[in-house]
Amino acid sequence: MNSKEKAILDRISIFEDAIAKGREFLETGKHADWHGFRPMFVQKGWGLPPHKDWIKNVFLPRREKALSEAHKTLERLTLVGENRRTNRLQRTGR
Repeated sequence: MNSKEKAILDRISIFEDAIAKGREFLETGKHADWHGFRPMFVQKGWGLPPHKDWIKNVFLPRREKALSEAHKTLERLTLVGENRRTNRLQRTGR
């Protein structure tokens, strides 16, 4: 496994963890103070939990789309790695 594949697998595990925390927040309210739910620009001292509609309509769909893209990228990367020689031979016409 090369470093690119490892980086993508790490990113996939991060996305899966974030999706799990988002779903758990919707079900039980846990992880309300998780740093992934914090807004980027906020005044110091604000400790409000995220709104459940934001988690359901914005946070989860964006993470699921990013997870899907990461899976597609990993699939393309491993496909190119396995078929590198055959792809090169097909391009040169041999």
